[in-house]
Amino acid sequence: MIQILFILVFFGLLFIKNSILLGGVILILWIISLKDAYKISKRVFKSIIFFNLGISIGYFIMSFFKEINVVEYLVYINLKVFSLTYFVFFFFSKVDMVKFFSFSKDLSYLLTITLSQIYSYKKTFEDFRLAYKARVIKKVKNQEEGFIKRTFEFFLKKAMSDSKERSLALKARGFFDD
Repeated sequence: MIQILFILVFFGLLFIKNSILLGGVILILWIISLKDAYKISKRVFKSIIFFNLGISIGYFIMSFFKEINVVEYLVYINLKVFSLTYFVFFFFSKVDMVKFFSFSKDLSYLLTITLSQIYSYKKTFEDFRLAYKARVIKKVKNQEEGFIKRTFEFFLKKAMSDSKERSLALKARGFFDD
């Protein structure tokens, strides 16, 4: 039942074509999630900032060369992405994601793999951050940039290695039928 509600609301949001209505939906979502509204909004903003910024700049540049006004469209698209992302974050802050996907053995398995990888990476990053913080007395920009670069390289190598391992595991379970 909860899956149907989620799908209906999600597709309802997709069908909204008016920026003012989307703004109203966001306001309703903020009211519903009153005490968590700031925290969820912050997470949403962090999640979508680079995507929305890239798309918005691209549209803005194209509109400049084609001499058209895309401000209304940019507002609409950014509100749409924000409202959809906010709804998903809010919904899954109230509903257990594992139980939500329990109707499908394959989706449950994929979710379990994904969540275990996320928690593993999060824990590793936190360990790196604390180790760096414990070993550095005063922040030096060059040292911090080196730490960030080495950490990024580590996670890139780890992600490549893990993805090979996970794809083999998925293939062995019949996810990639040839």
